[in-house]
Amino acid sequence: MRKYPAIAAAVAVFAFGLGPVADAMPRPADPVELDVLFIGAHPDDEASTLSTLGQWSEQHGVKAGVITTTRGEGGGNAVGFEEGPPLGLIREGEERRAVGKAGVGHVYNLDKLDFFYTVSAPLTEQVWDHEDTLSRIVRVVRATKPKVIVTMDPSPTPGNHGNHQQAARLAVEAYLKAGDPKAFPEQISREDLNPWRVGRIFQAGARGTADPGPECEATGYRPAEPTDRVLGVWAGHPSAANGGKPWSTVEREAEWEYRTQGWASNPPAPTDPAKIGCDWFTEIDSRAPYGPDAAGVTAALDGAVLPGSGGLPAGTELVVEADRFDVVPGAPFEVTVRAKAAGSAIPQGRVRLDAPEGWQVTGSGELGAVPPGSEKAVRFTVTPPADAAPSTRSRLAARLDTADHASGVSSHVVRVVPAVRGTIEPLAQVGQFRDWAGSIGAPQLDSLNKPVLTLGSGQSRSVRVDLVNRGENPESGSVRLNLPDGFRADAAAKEYSALAPGATGSVTFEVTNTDPGLPTSNRAPNDGDYPITIDTTSTRGTGTEAAALELVPVTTIPKAQSAPAVDGVEGDGEYTGPELDLSSLWEGTPAPAEDISGTAKVTFTDDALYVLVHVTDDVLGTVIEPNDCKRHRRTDSVEITIDPAGKSENTATAFKSGIFPITADPEHGNPPCFERDADNHQGPGQETAPGMQVASKVTEPYGGYSVEAKIPFSVLPDAVDPARMGLNVLIYDSDTQDKTTQTRVGWSTWKGVRGDPYRWGLAELPGYQPPAARPKEPVLPDTAARSVDSPPSILQSSVDGVPLSGAPGLAADAVQIRSVRRVDATTVDVELAANVAGVVRLFGWDGEQATGQVSRELPKGATTVRLPVGSADRVLLSYESGGATLARTAPVEG
Repeated sequence: MRKYPAIAAAVAVFAFGLGPVADAMPRPADPVELDVLFIGAHPDDEASTLSTLGQWSEQHGVKAGVITTTRGEGGGNAVGFEEGPPLGLIREGEERRAVGKAGVGHVYNLDKLDFFYTVSAPLTEQVWDHEDTLSRIVRVVRATKPKVIVTMDPSPTPGNHGNHQQAARLAVEAYLKAGDPKAFPEQISREDLNPWRVGRIFQAGARGTADPGPECEATGYRPAEPTDRVLGVWAGHPSAANGGKPWSTVEREAEWEYRTQGWASNPPAPTDPAKIGCDWFTEIDSRAPYGPDAAGVTAALDGAVLPGSGGLPAGTELVVEADRFDVVPGAPFEVTVRAKAAGSAIPQGRVRLDAPEGWQVTGSGELGAVPPGSEKAVRFTVTPPADAAPSTRSRLAARLDTADHASGVSSHVVRVVPAVRGTIEPLAQVGQFRDWAGSIGAPQLDSLNKPVLTLGSGQSRSVRVDLVNRGENPESGSVRLNLPDGFRADAAAKEYSALAPGATGSVTFEVTNTDPGLPTSNRAPNDGDYPITIDTTSTRGTGTEAAALELVPVTTIPKAQSAPAVDGVEGDGEYTGPELDLSSLWEGTPAPAEDISGTAKVTFTDDALYVLVHVTDDVLGTVIEPNDCKRHRRTDSVEITIDPAGKSENTATAFKSGIFPITADPEHGNPPCFERDADNHQGPGQETAPGMQVASKVTEPYGGYSVEAKIPFSVLPDAVDPARMGLNVLIYDSDTQDKTTQTRVGWSTWKGVRGDPYRWGLAELPGYQPPAARPKEPVLPDTAARSVDSPPSILQSSVDGVPLSGAPGLAADAVQIRSVRRVDATTVDVELAANVAGVVRLFGWDGEQATGQVSRELPKGATTVRLPVGSADRVLLSYESGGATLARTAPVEG
């Protein structure tokens, strides 16, 4: 058994500071072939899978790689002042060191922009350029030929980073498209790549519960959705290559490499085996049949990376497809099972389709023999019972048995729905996700989260119920909203009529919160959800769907008689409105009021909003330098967020300012500072919010602080709607000196609320006369770190044959390094020969870091470039021309 991938000797080279470079590393004739490929958005996204990747590598010789769409240059920096591309290159180094501890020697950065924290996949899709990013992922998949893909959660679950969602969606699309010759055909016709069908794709993590301990692989996971297929790998198995440490410890030591993100302060992993859990993987889709009894560490690899434990030939495919996802009780539908043979034939075989008890399945399932490279299909008619419970999912399992006693299983999920299904209108992001899942032919990925809509405390809103007829006849009936105490609809039920088969319709209710004393935000039970049900009748019966309303706090902001003095102190008569309680936890560690709590008051004048925040705190976190006034979530700070019209889909059309109450600037009295973050115009406060003012008062002895801010209406991204301006005030509390926060509290609070404008509170500004609507286009960061500027990326590409950044590769003779000769002790002349004009970047490389750099345009023909290299013994080259790239490396002669 190999302990690490085939290029183990070069693994250390790919991580900054992990070893000297070998003298001879010729470019391989073909790109490296991988077994498993993780696809994420940022460095560190793969961290929770490293104990599993390490075990697969060490115990089974599995070769793994990681696609990282961005270098995370939009994240914080807990150890320095770098941001933007320089931070991205640092984070790449952290990632390479971390994954190297799990035997992963291939990291492919796609050079896409990490612009800021958002929970919006649509915004991410726009910034990343969907088709270009997808083409890069497909190119890497076709080049490296992984058998298994692992990715993130593609659905808009609360707080799920939009970059994570989009990376996962791109991974699913790449899984579906990489084997299709019609997808990105230029990769096949011009780049000498071939279609490649990945065997299986998993989401790292799961929804539900599980018990830790050595038996977790065997006892399994208790998924919130019973049809989820979740496989586990216990992280407590020992690592021979790491002195017998449990893999959970190795994974935690790898996490400590992500120092810019504050992970170096994470506590050690538990050593008690009973407290060590499993890594969990939820199957998204599979083409590779697994053995009927597949279990344990290799269950996710069974039939794809490793030979099927049921004995089917390696490379066999078994795909289950239904002609619809939504099936109606008593109505038949068709299921097709396709078996494809790889290099060897599938002997005489038969397929059995298992459905839930009471379902009727007809069809012989006789497959016969399948010659190598061929595919055969069998079809079944499946009928759910007339009394099948609607709004449930069911898994159909196809088992292939052959004459030589080999077998394998694949499965598919369908959803039982009533003839007419009524569902609450989706949030914009949820609707977009459903449209995407349907458009790629994977509606089963539709979010399993309960649909929610927000409502201002004591206010009313329209609630649309969307209808679809999945039956075979026109339907008429009624829709009833069942609301909890404290809510009322304008009608008990509403009628619909003549809804044709396959057609959609809707009815709309006006819903009012009649009890404004009900708790708002996550202060309410059920994490802030007030459950409702929707009963939809038809001639086929009644279907019930669950949903929820979420109450957001509201306030009325009085107009000031005169503008408050911005001095951090509440003067007489300055703030006459209600006090907002900022003490509800939304993320992090629960803490008592004396540790962290706060209040806020707000007023306005004709030209500005004024906010005064009082914070009770027991420990002052890191006091930042004035030139480090950014990414306020790293230490003690206050965030003020404003959604001018109260209807933003994401924060790119909102205002968000972070205020540090104190800076390390004694010469000027340690003043506060402010910035804008993850909003319509991110950056230093004085540049992005001209006219905004802040002041602070820190109590002595330390017991907290007050901050006061004037926010001109002119700096907001649109005119304020005085009837429903979105507003939130959040407090970040750090009790350490490592630029990490432990507790986050605020006014309108849910997990991830800083990215969810629809969950912010609502404010009315009586008497304010807004100007005409004037939406401002978002000003987003536009510079990402690039692989052509990354020595480790160049070195890796020169070894494993995969072009830089997932871009097209240049021909091998586009540029050649003819010689690298020393001019003196610290300088070399690099003789180059180019067949196409382009831009060359040269680096000296001493095995740990770049020792010199030159960038210049290169004409066709021979050119000599002088390069300072210090004592480096190797030169790295990246070359780009017409959007294509090439990487080279050569030793210094003499």
